[in-house]
Amino acid sequence: MNYYERSCKKIEELRGRNDYLILSIESSCDETAVAVVRGREVLGSVISSQIEIHKRFGGVVPEIASRNHVLAIDNIVDEVLVQAGVTLKDIDVVAVTYGAGLLGALLVGVSYAKSLAYALDVPLMAINHIKGHISANFISAPELEPPFVCLLASGGHTYILEVKAFNDMVILGETQDDAVGEAFDKVARVLGLPYPGGPQIEKLAKEGEPTYKLPRAFKGEKHLNFSYSGLKTAVINLVANTKARGEEIIPANLARSFQDEAVGVLVDNTMLALEQTGHKIVALAGGVGANTALREKLTEAGTKRGIKVLLPPRALCTDNAAMIGVACFEEIKAGMLPADLTLDADPAL
Repeated sequence: MNYYERSCKKIEELRGRNDYLILSIESSCDETAVAVVRGREVLGSVISSQIEIHKRFGGVVPEIASRNHVLAIDNIVDEVLVQAGVTLKDIDVVAVTYGAGLLGALLVGVSYAKSLAYALDVPLMAINHIKGHISANFISAPELEPPFVCLLASGGHTYILEVKAFNDMVILGETQDDAVGEAFDKVARVLGLPYPGGPQIEKLAKEGEPTYKLPRAFKGEKHLNFSYSGLKTAVINLVANTKARGEEIIPANLARSFQDEAVGVLVDNTMLALEQTGHKIVALAGGVGANTALREKLTEAGTKRGIKVLLPPRALCTDNAAMIGVACFEEIKAGMLPADLTLDADPAL
């Protein structure tokens, strides 16, 4: 039996169990993260962030991110094994994010995971980064089972998904241009705020009032899609035109006005999705899910409608390997087969 045939056999043996150990790797952007999970339980999770490295450039530089993943990953694996109280010999499955993300960054994790899985002679599981974000909710709410609606909002993705089963998800709405997190970063740059923009906008918005009128895309239309390009451009034009007239912008008020609109459409469309599907549970996911205004407005809107709103801890909203490990567990339960050693990164997954 070759490596892949042995892997398939081992996965079939594990499929009905929840006591085996998964070592998971996440390197899709600027966090090098490794975790050890058992079922939906996280035994160890370590994240090495590169925010301070990329801050001087105003955003993530892919080549620099990739090189820092190479430097960090070995030490992060060692650290998480100590934290979890296990050794490599105890690991039953290796899971890795293979998309979506930055190509070079993904390749570091994929290459490392392939080598490790082969050396340990354990199955290699290829995990979708987006499914990982959704799976953060299974960590904070272990009792959660489909069906439910998920609002996924991050720097690269903005989706409303109907999760019928872990291997049956339907996109109900998605951004037609910029992701919401991308819009936060670009608006922060216009306001002279440092990277990453999301937390900076949130902090500034707490000091302001929504005094600036900003547009909403697709207003009055019945579909659930988003567009953030126009909102971002409206802020850019407002700042430029105000300065051209010799007037002053009130940054806190503009940050608040932008955040209210960016978050408001997320909440409104999610509530409409719940009405259309009839589901009574909504789960929040993705880096923008750490935004306090979004968490509060989603909870308030859901409570008014008798909807159960699930909010993962902020540490599980941003990129981490624990969510990838739990996604792997769910994929194995749902029937996924292991990847072979030809696995490649898929940045557009």
